[in-house]
Amino acid sequence: MTANPRTQIFQVSTLYGAATLAAALDAGQFGARENARRILLVSNNAEIPETALRLDTMTGYDRIAARFDETIDWNEAIHPHHPSSWAPRPEEAPLWQRVFRTAWELGAAPVELIVESIQVNPAKALAAVFAESTVQLYADGLMSYGPTRDELPQSIACRIRRLLHLDLVPGLRPLLLAEYGVEPELVPDESFRAVLAEIAEAAEDDRQVTEAVAAAPTALLLGQYLAVLGILTAEEEEELHVRMLRGAATAGHTSVIFKPHPTAPARYSLALHEAAEEAGVRLTVLDGPLLAETFYERCRPRLVVGCFSTAMLTAAVYYDVPIARVGTGTVLERLRPYENSNRVPLTVVDHIVPDLETGEGPVVPGAAPDTLAPLVRAVGYCMQPKLHPLLREETARLLDAHRGGEHPARSLQRYFQRERLTELGLPGGDAPGPAARLRRSLARSGRS
Repeated sequence: MTANPRTQIFQVSTLYGAATLAAALDAGQFGARENARRILLVSNNAEIPETALRLDTMTGYDRIAARFDETIDWNEAIHPHHPSSWAPRPEEAPLWQRVFRTAWELGAAPVELIVESIQVNPAKALAAVFAESTVQLYADGLMSYGPTRDELPQSIACRIRRLLHLDLVPGLRPLLLAEYGVEPELVPDESFRAVLAEIAEAAEDDRQVTEAVAAAPTALLLGQYLAVLGILTAEEEEELHVRMLRGAATAGHTSVIFKPHPTAPARYSLALHEAAEEAGVRLTVLDGPLLAETFYERCRPRLVVGCFSTAMLTAAVYYDVPIARVGTGTVLERLRPYENSNRVPLTVVDHIVPDLETGEGPVVPGAAPDTLAPLVRAVGYCMQPKLHPLLREETARLLDAHRGGEHPARSLQRYFQRERLTELGLPGGDAPGPAARLRRSLARSGRS
């Protein structure tokens, strides 16, 4: 094979992420196709990959893969290691690059890396192997609005060129990688919407989709497997889904779709069927290898309910479907440690999406309210004070302004743990002891 002038390696682990990349490619954000060899590097990061749903079995995957010159299975490439845990030792990285260049017929061509979640493997491992390559990131969902999970090695941070992300909360700027001066760049709405329509077209003959359309459901419930993260127990998560169904029934919906998380246990659906029978609701479970967005495209629901799933915002932004949340308050209370990367997605959804169980009507949120960006920056600072020391004074002013009172929508206290505020010496915390005063001093100086 004659090597192209350069090779672009696109690492993906979800169909939603692959669709984001496809939209960026279609919009010309990676240049003309003939100017580079494009490799789709697929990784299955599930705890037990052998038992998890494979990306290449997802409906619509083939249409996404057609945009690339070839696909490579990362799990096979590093077998028997796990994609989430394997990274080369520093002294072995040059050897691994030679191995992959030979196996993938890269020759001496320069390599560009386009990856997700640079803070963790497999993206971090790829950046270590191809140590001279430029790195571009694309954000798979709401986590782009939160801070970088960990401080990156300078050898990686200095190579990151940009962050591509969807405009899921119009007007809200990502915090991810902001401390390194990485500029965010929007993937055009029309390009992403066209890719979702293309994926949905591939499901035209799908039996489950046909049955769902025939059921004429008016509400879609999004399952999230929070039990595997240790945030909720399996019983609590089961009850969370039942609460979603009851909320939809109370709001007048008599035909409901449940889209479970791909790794959720089957008994979640059984519990929902019992609850649906009690509530007099027709329930259809959509547990095939499909994106929730495929259902949005084929049968426009009048309501989408979730906890803090990215698919909620996709429904609102790209399909103009009203959304509502259930259970975010409980998850905010349970989420540990404070710097858990799910915290900002939770905060965003909790702040701009109405609670179905309090009688608030579902909405299409639209542009970010003026209160959201300051709140996200304050939460981001409390999550990673060493990475964002310049946000300290702004955070203190926000907390002080709302101490003892109510935020325009709801109390600020739900977003901040008292222990964390005490540790950082911020308004709303307890009077600091000697150890806390030392930590506060270190936080202000940005030192560990």
